[in-house]
Amino acid sequence: MEHRASPVSLNEWLVWSQTSGGVTLRIRTIALSLLLFFSAVSGCLAQSAVPEPEFRAGAARTDITPSSPVPMWGYGDRHDALSTGILDPLHADALVLQFGNEKLALVGLDLGRSPSEASLQHIRERILTEAGIKYSFIAGSHTHHGPVLELTDQPGKGQGRFDATIRYYRDLEDNIVAAILEADRRRVAARLITGATTVNDLNRNRHTKIEPKPVDRQLAIIRVEDLSGRTIASVINFAAHPTMHPSSLLKFSADYVGHLKAEVTRELGGETIFFNGAAGDLSVNPRSNSPSPRDPQSYGLALAREVITLARSLQPVNPPQISLKVLEDRFTFSSRTDLANPLVRKLYEKAFFPELIPNFIDEYSNGIRPRLTVALINGDIAIVSGSGEFFSQHAIRLRERARVGQLFFFGYCNGYHQYFPTIEAAAEGGYGADNQVAPAEVGAGENLMNQALKWIFQLKGLLRK
Repeated sequence: MEHRASPVSLNEWLVWSQTSGGVTLRIRTIALSLLLFFSAVSGCLAQSAVPEPEFRAGAARTDITPSSPVPMWGYGDRHDALSTGILDPLHADALVLQFGNEKLALVGLDLGRSPSEASLQHIRERILTEAGIKYSFIAGSHTHHGPVLELTDQPGKGQGRFDATIRYYRDLEDNIVAAILEADRRRVAARLITGATTVNDLNRNRHTKIEPKPVDRQLAIIRVEDLSGRTIASVINFAAHPTMHPSSLLKFSADYVGHLKAEVTRELGGETIFFNGAAGDLSVNPRSNSPSPRDPQSYGLALAREVITLARSLQPVNPPQISLKVLEDRFTFSSRTDLANPLVRKLYEKAFFPELIPNFIDEYSNGIRPRLTVALINGDIAIVSGSGEFFSQHAIRLRERARVGQLFFFGYCNGYHQYFPTIEAAAEGGYGADNQVAPAEVGAGENLMNQALKWIFQLKGLLRK
């Protein structure tokens, strides 16, 4: 007859050994040690069976070009003149990254700024409810040939006179959400690769007259590919104003960014997403050997060649961890501009147009409230975004101090609160640094960058709150 041993628990063994005279204390000790050893091994095997966090990614785009004439964003001398057509279409380009159970959306828009606060919240609520996407960077490229985004459906603030614009805002929200949800549906197992290079002659400091003029020369990219090496998306981060078309042109255009994205997509495949950097004091600086130095297409192609060369030089590296940590908050600064003063208000209404200014008054009624967002990816890649036009030294200094493998700075992101000059730029004065377009108190930019630095170190576990 075959005999099979039935499992014996630790408690049963101890009871039996104590009541059996044929088992010595030494044998009982050995048996107990063996049971404890196998119990520990079993626990380690069970723990090792827990799967590592999975990284997945998907990308998509939608058209966000207004279908009706609306006021255009970017140049005050247009006032309330309506658009007259489309030079090239505007798009929302979305990338959804999944780190285990956490999702992050990166959305680049061919717009002058990110959507208004109300629209931003509507978009975020929808992608959280419909796709579980908790975190997002939603930014405008800063083209000056997109639609005005500040009007609201209230008397004297856009209602009645600019109803086509109000309707466009609802369409814009729907189209941005559609791009994000489609990107989410396209998620596949993926790899994330980052890299940066220095581009010496494609941007310049347009503000200061003091040498040496600070310029952020970094071109940084995030390349996302599937496990076969096929490109899912290329994320481009470079600082230069897309203002190559004149203000007299009343047609929608993505400016050089549109040509940049088209060429990178043609060469590398996938979707291409652009995030402007700390470009408050930086303009484009077309190469002198360009066939058409002031042409957005030639400039976009020149920048695209730099991106393509960099992307093809990068090799996948298995990260030590797959993780996403995000911190975000809004901060309040006093205003240097008193829009409640009737005289000041009249000057702004004349410089822009009457329906626009009450919306700014509402936005700044409790001070200037920029949003700061910091994400730490895989423990060593930082994304920092600010809701405005930050001067280039903010990004340069933050990158020097952050002690991470790669830092991306996204301007015009998750809101818009105009210019944030450095303290020395505010002291020098001039456009972008004076209180007419930089209403936040002097030093606000430095305060936000210091907070970003603290958050990076906190997310790395190097600082307590």
